[in-house]
Amino acid sequence: MPAHILVVDDEPDISALVAYHLARESYRVRTASSGPEAIRATEVERPDLIVLDLMLPGMSGLAVLEELRRRPETLDIPVILLTARREEQDRIAGLRLGADDYVSKPFSPQELILRVGAVLRRVQQAPPVVKGGKVVRVGPFNVDSGAARAQVEGRDLDLTPTEYRLLMTLMERRGRVQSRRQLLEAVWEVTANIATRTVDMHVQRLRSKLGDEADWIETVRGFGYRFRNEPPR
Repeated sequence: MPAHILVVDDEPDISALVAYHLARESYRVRTASSGPEAIRATEVERPDLIVLDLMLPGMSGLAVLEELRRRPETLDIPVILLTARREEQDRIAGLRLGADDYVSKPFSPQELILRVGAVLRRVQQAPPVVKGGKVVRVGPFNVDSGAARAQVEGRDLDLTPTEYRLLMTLMERRGRVQSRRQLLEAVWEVTANIATRTVDMHVQRLRSKLGDEADWIETVRGFGYRFRNEPPR
């Protein structure tokens, strides 16, 4: 069965545009124009992915996302946010609530289709368990690809599959600056020439889970990110 996508937007022209391009890619598409309608739609048929506008009547997109993550039957449905460029704080809040990606308005339908495909591929994959996999140790960090486990100071990290792949990639390439393009290709499997802050947002979320050891991931301004070889000062 083709993936079922729920598109939630109160602007009929945008809903129709998104639905048209998704249907061209053979996705099954359903639309909703408000927050409560979106929640009801997930109760009728559980979607494989939700494209969710933040500015909705009656119930904001953030409130919808929070409700989805609260319910056991919908907590793991991947969500891509549609946001206006000025809503940076809302984007950050959405990613902290568990959104998987975001696309800024005005947006390219081709970019949205690429994002939908990439997110579906990621969530359909289990964390990368490798038979006889290797263990990577750097400072207080220990990542075991055979057990799909990441630890810091002996404490298990509660990471999403994407965060796990991001940490593993940075640790394997420690000491070397990784551009956003390189990380998109290695972690998200996106090779198209698109502008995105997805990498930045996920690095921020990963750092928040590393606690006192967050500074092991260094921002190299104008270039990207680097996992340190030596403890940060």
